Amino acid sequence: MLSPILFSVAADSYEWAVREIRAEFGRDVRIERVSADLGRVAGPPVEDLARACDAGRIIFVRHLTTEIASFSPDELPPGYELAELILEELRDYPKALAVQAWTDSASTGGSYYHLIQDALADRGVTVTRSGQEVVVSCFAGRRAMLLGLNRLEFSLSDWPGGRMRLARSEDRVSRSEFKLEEAIATFGLELPAGGKALDLGASPGGWTRILRQHGQEVWSVDPGALDPRLRGDRRIHHAATTAGRFFAANRVRFDVVVNDMRMDQVMSARMMLDAGAHLRRGGLAVVTLKGGGKNPLDGARRGMDVLRQEYDVLHARQLHHNRNEITVIARKL
Repeated sequence: MLSPILFSVAADSYEWAVREIRAEFGRDVRIERVSADLGRVAGPPVEDLARACDAGRIIFVRHLTTEIASFSPDELPPGYELAELILEELRDYPKALAVQAWTDSASTGGSYYHLIQDALADRGVTVTRSGQEVVVSCFAGRRAMLLGLNRLEFSLSDWPGGRMRLARSEDRVSRSEFKLEEAIATFGLELPAGGKALDLGASPGGWTRILRQHGQEVWSVDPGALDPRLRGDRRIHHAATTAGRFFAANRVRFDVVVNDMRMDQVMSARMMLDAGAHLRRGGLAVVTLKGGGKNPLDGARRGMDVLRQEYDVLHARQLHHNRNEITVIARKL
C-alpha cells in the first residue's frame, strides 16, 4: 500500500486543488484536510501526482512530500528516533539531506529543523535547507506534527511547503518582482544570453529589473512611468504607450515575452497571442493569469486554451508569490 502524500496549497485554493486531483485520479481518491494550507491524499504515487502538477494539469498544488510518520504535539519523540525513522526509509545511507520545516502559525519551524538537523548530524549526515536530491519535510500543526520524505524532483519546490522566501532589498522596484523570480527558480528557466525581452504592462518596472539581471535587453511597454532607478539603463527601452500601439509599430523580434497585466484570464491570453507575432519560434513566454471570481480554475483553463493556439504550455501553477493568480510558462510554436 502506498504511503499518503501531503500537498501544500494556498489556503483559499484548497477546494480547487481537491477538484483537480480528483479530476486527474478519480472521484474515489481519499483526500482530507490537515490544516488551512495542507492536505493529505491516499492512492496515487507521488511521481504521478508530481508529473500532473508539473505539466499544468494540477495548478493549485505547490509542494509535495510522502508522509512517513505523524505524532501528536505532546508525543513528539526525541531527535534520534526521528533520525532513525528517516534513515530507515532510504535505500542507501545518505551523505547529505535537505531538511525543511514549517508550521501553520507565525513561527518558522526553526526548532524542528534544528532538532532533526542535530540528530542526523550525530549519524554523520550533512544537513542543508535546500539543494539536495532528497528532502525531509516537517510540518508542525496545532493537532499533529507530520514527517515527510521525497525526492526533490517530485517535490515541486525546494522550499518548506513551497513557501519561497526571497530577500528584500533597497533595489527592488515592486513586490511583483518576487513572482518572476520565483517562476525562474521553480521551473529552472534559462533566459538566452544577450536576449531581447518584451515586458507588457511594465510600470513601475519590477519585471524589467529582473529581466535585466538575467542579461536581457528589455522593451518595457506601459503608458505609466518606470521607476527612476531604471531610467539610466541604456538596455531598457521604455515605450510609453499601449501594447496594441506598440505592436503596430514594432519591428523587433523578441526571445522572451512576459505579461503581468491586470486583466482577466482570456483577455490576457489574447494579448499573448498578439505578442506571439513578435516572438521568435521557441521563444519563452511568462504570463500571470489573474484569478478571482466564482471559478478561478475554469477561468485559468480558458486562458490556457487560448494560449495553446500559439504556444506550447509547459507549466502552470499558483506559486507562493501569486495571490489570486496562476503563473503560466509557455514556448512559441
